[in-house]
Amino acid sequence: MMQEPKFSQADLIPHWILLVFFLLFLIGYNLICYGWGNEIQINFEAADRQLLKGVLYAITILLFPLVKLLRYILLRLNQTMPLDNKHAYQRYFFTVALTMTVIEIVGMFGFLLFILGDGYNTLSIFSVLAALGLFLHKPDLQEYLRICEALHTKSQST
Repeated sequence: MMQEPKFSQADLIPHWILLVFFLLFLIGYNLICYGWGNEIQINFEAADRQLLKGVLYAITILLFPLVKLLRYILLRLNQTMPLDNKHAYQRYFFTVALTMTVIEIVGMFGFLLFILGDGYNTLSIFSVLAALGLFLHKPDLQEYLRICEALHTKSQST
């Protein structure tokens, strides 16, 4: 009889390191903006910048539910895809990395608008939204354990 594999929070250390990397990236370009704001800003025309800001806000509003849907789909695929040499943590790492990467784009919108001449308020709004998105899509032990259990059950039945 096969012994059931043991999974723990320690399996998610690379996932948490990725989250810390994205947070440091977010903090890093905010520090760049606050440190060298005047030197890096381009005075893009205000009307064009306002149009771009509206488009980026609309994209941000659409991204949050789309990323949630994407994560849901990827989690289900992680549980149901045919077994191969990928372990549960590799499948889950891809899911976490992809969703965090898409959410990090929201923070980059603020950085882009700041460089184009917008103020610190816009930078802060997009940065806070990105941080919120990273918090919402942080690694979750229960999601990971459900994937492990599904893959273990599937390997037992084959």
